[in-house]
Order: sequence, then structure tokens, then C-alpha cells
Amino acid sequence: MVTCRGPASARRGPALAQLEVLSGDPAVLLEGERITWVGARRDARDAYSAIRNPQSALVEVEVGGVLFPGFVDCHTHGIFGAPRLDDHERRALGEDYKAIAAAGGGILQSVRDVRARSEDQLAVLARERLTTLLWHGSTTIEVKSGYGLATDAELKQLRALQRAARHVPATLVPTFLGAHEVPPEFRGRRAEYVRLVCDEMLPAVAGERLARACDVFCEPGVFDVADARTILAAARRLGLDGKLHADELEGSGGAELAAELGARSADHLAAVSPAGIAALGASDTVAVLLPATMTFLGRPRQAPARRLIEAGAAVALATDFNPGSSPTISLPLVMALGVSQLGLRHAEAVLAVTVNAAAALGLVADRGQIAAGFRADLVALSVSDWREAAYWMGANVVTDVWTGGSACPSPAARVSLGFNVEA
Repeated sequence: MVTCRGPASARRGPALAQLEVLSGDPAVLLEGERITWVGARRDARDAYSAIRNPQSALVEVEVGGVLFPGFVDCHTHGIFGAPRLDDHERRALGEDYKAIAAAGGGILQSVRDVRARSEDQLAVLARERLTTLLWHGSTTIEVKSGYGLATDAELKQLRALQRAARHVPATLVPTFLGAHEVPPEFRGRRAEYVRLVCDEMLPAVAGERLARACDVFCEPGVFDVADARTILAAARRLGLDGKLHADELEGSGGAELAAELGARSADHLAAVSPAGIAALGASDTVAVLLPATMTFLGRPRQAPARRLIEAGAAVALATDFNPGSSPTISLPLVMALGVSQLGLRHAEAVLAVTVNAAAALGLVADRGQIAAGFRADLVALSVSDWREAAYWMGANVVTDVWTGGSACPSPAARVSLGFNVEA
């Protein structure tokens, strides 16, 4: 059993490589949605008797392999319509991001698609896809909007996500990303679109309580630091946490801004500057790294994980599940990339998708550990050594999932992976 027990705060520096692993015959007691005790199985009945009436029923469940805390995927764009297959082929033929966008591809292709779809369609697609992520071990999943780029379409995405959440056992954490790109109708009028986001979209989202956080794509040619500061300040006034897509393809000062504003996370960071690394190291902002994205895009440069860790930054990993740059459904795959591409230790990769990923969502005191008082989200993997969680690239070794103390239905009960875009 890998417990990840420790402080209810993001792990940094040497602590990011310190992982509690219980071998032999460990046990965990669950009461309702919470964990009440962790220890050796031989002591479990006495522990149960001390907690509850010894005459009450105790249900025992045998688990094989290795038990982990439920994984936390703290960065996805999991509510969309069609995959972007043309983009994929154009990149293979050497076209860059700007050329693909100019040809009608990129984010705006997904925007056209989402605007044309009904809320019902988006809810069905999100439900099936996010259930697939769950059965790769992700029991808490952040999901962004950002493929609407108009008030009604952004609200449609978030309402569809709210509906999907009723049918997905995972905890879905909604984030508003209306500042994902400037829509075609506002080309050359970026300042007007920023005002629309601040004055109309954000109040509507907050009024319906459709999101917990607001994200901004802070990147040269998209939204600059001043835009991001304006939008996140408006979000904070409405009670939403701040997050940033920062320094993905080019340096923009996004990491420095995230640290300055106390954002929950700064995500991507493949082009982060030395000043940005230092700022994140001195802040509470979590550095969320997305190695599957740069791999899928064929980019040779990954985020400087070791330099971030050495600077004292809290590093997390996520899939960035989206139709254009990371159609990645597996956090264990991302963990493997974290080891092979980012130079993380196995323990660092595990803590990056549990404790630190929970910190990136403001949930570090509630999940990410198998420890008394924490939410009973658990994942069993059919491996003999816990390090295999970040080893079998592309294989799904998840056998059992519990969320809030309840066993999730077997993946064999699913009729579809949810990639039928005509659903």
C-alpha cells in the first residue's frame, strides 16, 4: 500500500521523494466516505473495535496488487466534441501551430464544433470520456471550458459538465477558461473580448456556480500578462480561484504572474524563464507539468522539472486531456513520461499525481493520501512493485477503483469509450 501520508500540504524539495510504502499485509478501514485507520491487517479488528461497536458489521474486501490513493488529474479539457485529426496529420507533415490555425484548425476548430453541438451531446461525450479517465485511476478530475468563447457556449459547456458529473463516480472540478483564445468575431479587438470575459462571462459563471476556478491562456499572441492580470482579478472578486496556462511554447512571464497573484497553479511551463522558476520556488503556486502534451506535439523541449524541484517548487503532473494537443486518458502513462522525459524519481511521480495535484486544486487537505480523515478514494493496480505504476507505458493496470468509499462499477460494464462524436 502506497499511502502518501504526511503533511496536508504540497511536497517540495527532498520531501517530494519521500514516500511511505506499507508492505507485508497492510489494511485500511473505511467509514462512509472517509478513511478512519491505516496499518497492519493483524491490528485492523482491534482498531475497528476501538472506533466502532465491536458487535457492528465489518465487511472485509481483499485487494490484490498495490493500493494507491486515487489519482488526481488537475488539468484537463475534457468536455469537447470531435477529435482534431487533421491537426495531427498537419503537424506530422511539418506545419506549425500558426499555420494550422490559419488553415482553420487549432482551438478554433473545436470552438466551431462545440458551438454547433447541443448540451445533451456534450454531456454524453463528457460522461463517457471522463469515465474512461476514472478507469485509468483518476478519481478527481479538473475539467476546463474554453471551447465556447461566447457567453452562451461557455455556459453550455459548464452546464453539460455539471450534468455529466451526476453519472461519473469521480469528483469533477470545473474551471472556467473563457480566455482560451480570442474568437474570430473579436479578431483585432482583444481588449473588447477581455471586457466581455470580465463583465459578462465571469458574472454569469459565478452566478450559476458553474466553476470553482478561472484559468487564462497566457502566451504571446493569445493573452498577455496584463490581460491575464485583469481577468484573474475579476475572477477573484467573484470568489473564483486563479490558474494560468503559462509559458507553454514561448516565455511570457506567466509563471511570475501566477506566483505574484497566488494562483493555485501555473501549468505547462516548457518555456519558463529562470525568473519564473525562482518565483514558483518561492511561492505556494503549484507547477503543473504536462509531458504528454509536448510528446504528442513532437516538441523536443519539456518543462525543466528538475530545476523547478531544486528551486523548491511544488511539482504536479496532469494529462492535459484535450482533442488537439493531448488526447491522453491515462495518468499512469503521464507518470511514465514524467520519469522518462522529465527525469522524475518514481516517488516524485506518484506524489505529483496525488498530494501535489490535489494542492493544485485546493483539495490537499481532503484527498491524495491514504490517511485517517481523508476521502476514501482508492485505486488498486495489478502490479507487484509500486514503481510499476510509472513503468508499463500505455498499459492500463488498474483493476479496482473506490470513490468516496464506494466501489465503482466494473469497466466491463461500460458499453462505449465515448469517442463516438455522433453520440
